Amino acid sequence: MPEITDFHAHVYYAADTIAQARRLCEAARDQFDVEMGRMHERPVGPHPMWSCQLAFPPDQFAAVVPWLALNRNGLIVFIHPGTGDHLADHTRHAIWMGGMPDLNLSIFDEGNAS
Repeated sequence: MPEITDFHAHVYYAADTIAQARRLCEAARDQFDVEMGRMHERPVGPHPMWSCQLAFPPDQFAAVVPWLALNRNGLIVFIHPGTGDHLADHTRHAIWMGGMPDLNLSIFDEGNAS
């Protein structure tokens, strides 16, 4: 079984929900001391929408994920573990809240995986 080194929660938003997403991500950062990435105003990597990444260790999963579920206020949140198998982490191991847009998985093809 692969080891989970961390988790990423990607909060998806659009131009009309960017302020809401920023408040959510900043609140998670401040409350749980998670790492907050940039507020991307374009699709990045496999993500089909604008997004912000929250990174946290496995021991924070039980606190962060339920909090996101109760506070996402209609935003889509995509959560995945970090095991080193990027394709599996973004597909078989993924957790979705609020929707499930198609990811651009072609970036994980041979020669493109990071």
